[in-house]
Amino acid sequence: MPIFIRTACMWIVAAIGLLTATPSSAAGVEYDTIIRNGHIIDGTGSPWYAADVAVKDGRIAAIGDLADAHARQVIDAHGLVVAPGFIDMLGQSEITLLVDPHVPSKIFQGITTEITGEGESVAPLDAEMIRQRQAAYAHYQVTPDWRTFEQYFTRLQKQGMGINVGTYVGATSVREMVMGYKNRAPTPDELKQMQMLVADAMKQGALGLSTALEYTPAPYAGTDELIALAKVAARHGGIYATHMRNEGDAEMAALDETFRIGREADIPVEIFHLKATGNLKGKMAQLIARIDAARASGVDVAADTYAYTAWQNDLSAFIPPWAHDGGNLKLIERLKNPATRARIRKDMLTPSDAWDNEWLAAIERAHGIMIGSVDNKALQKYVGKRVSEIAAEWHEDPIDTICDFLIKDNAATSSVVFGMQESDVELALKQSWVSIDTDYEGTSPDGLLGKDRPHPRAYGTFPRILAKYVREQKLLTLPDAIHKFSALAAQREHLTDRGVLKQGMWADIVVFDPETIRDVATFTDPNQLSVGMQYVLVNGVPVIDGGKMTDALPGAVLRGPAYSGK
Repeated sequence: MPIFIRTACMWIVAAIGLLTATPSSAAGVEYDTIIRNGHIIDGTGSPWYAADVAVKDGRIAAIGDLADAHARQVIDAHGLVVAPGFIDMLGQSEITLLVDPHVPSKIFQGITTEITGEGESVAPLDAEMIRQRQAAYAHYQVTPDWRTFEQYFTRLQKQGMGINVGTYVGATSVREMVMGYKNRAPTPDELKQMQMLVADAMKQGALGLSTALEYTPAPYAGTDELIALAKVAARHGGIYATHMRNEGDAEMAALDETFRIGREADIPVEIFHLKATGNLKGKMAQLIARIDAARASGVDVAADTYAYTAWQNDLSAFIPPWAHDGGNLKLIERLKNPATRARIRKDMLTPSDAWDNEWLAAIERAHGIMIGSVDNKALQKYVGKRVSEIAAEWHEDPIDTICDFLIKDNAATSSVVFGMQESDVELALKQSWVSIDTDYEGTSPDGLLGKDRPHPRAYGTFPRILAKYVREQKLLTLPDAIHKFSALAAQREHLTDRGVLKQGMWADIVVFDPETIRDVATFTDPNQLSVGMQYVLVNGVPVIDGGKMTDALPGAVLRGPAYSGK
């Protein structure tokens, strides 16, 4: 037999042997970890099945009957669910990872991967942007020594992190880099510069382009500008993720703009934190029908949710966009001027589809607004207080209280706003194309981060869904919830080697008791870790072991498809 035929036959026999080998035939292999006796929910939406999972060199090495196999660590998952690590579709941890890279609020929920970069991304960055954001950097005692994504990623990798992180490039950031904080359209040359910045970011690993069109200077960007930037992201294999221009009275128009961007840029679309507020409270079904119609017409659009009836953002978002022209320093000047304050008040009290009016969206108005965090230490006593309470103490109208609070805190205040109906939250959560986000930075009950008062979603989003909407209300099945937490999100972000329990995939794995997992954080006492996660592995390394956090920082930077590796 000629040698080349004999060699080919040997390769065929070897290949057949690999295809037909069972996990137990590798009994002599020493694995890093074996998870035995668990109920596997693999992320695809399929029912659970009984099997063992072996991990070696950060990846899933085998799934099946591994009774004869050996490992340095053996986890007994009897009576527990073994599932893919959860993916937070909007996490906001780019700065807090530099404060506490373990981000316990994330890992105790089972989050192993976070996607971040909402409108204003961590890069690109210049001196004026740093000056505008100085209060936030000072609050977290972080020095921004990076200017590009590559420099930021290098800093992250050098220090280590407890979760995997991927980020979008923010359309707001590239606008600020080129145009500053001006309320006008870009010139053709400026738009070209912005497109070049998007292309550079994609080549450095950004997952796509994001917008947060409620927060200035983002509202100054027209639809054509966003389409032009989204086309660049599309050419580099990215997606377009958006906090839409309006989530209240003009949300239908905002949806139409979103669909147009997706259609004309030929790019997949992710709608951040889908909600119904303002005059659309109670009308989530109408929003869903509009999205379903767009999907049926060929627009690749999906969404995510955090499943709470209150949101959190900057208190300055209550002020109409025109008052932000020029940045926070100009905003403060206008708030101090009686004439411009009177105009601000009038706009806040007048229904309009020209901007997302949070004052009119808040249930019970001033009583529906809670102070979340402050920069000015003298205002710390008001954290957790309602604006109505502060207004009574200050003996003034609540709108004046919002304006004066922003002046005292240099527009750095965050607020929790109660403005949604539970029925809308439930209906959004049920949709097959809706995944999950926390819309909150990783935090900790201890240290510098523990001084803030976050929205409870920071600590509780994923366990809350498992406890409230799966176990108690049976709104979702457990396999459906896990699918939303993992494979659905991974597919959306083009993370082809994560999100499913399958041989060869990265070993992001959670092990928990479905009967006891629950959130603990509340609006009145939010800095509380969720309970029930027994083991959480990130790239095969436990960051929670036996219910306790380890010292490991095995997270990786997840880069988009255009990353060249150079």
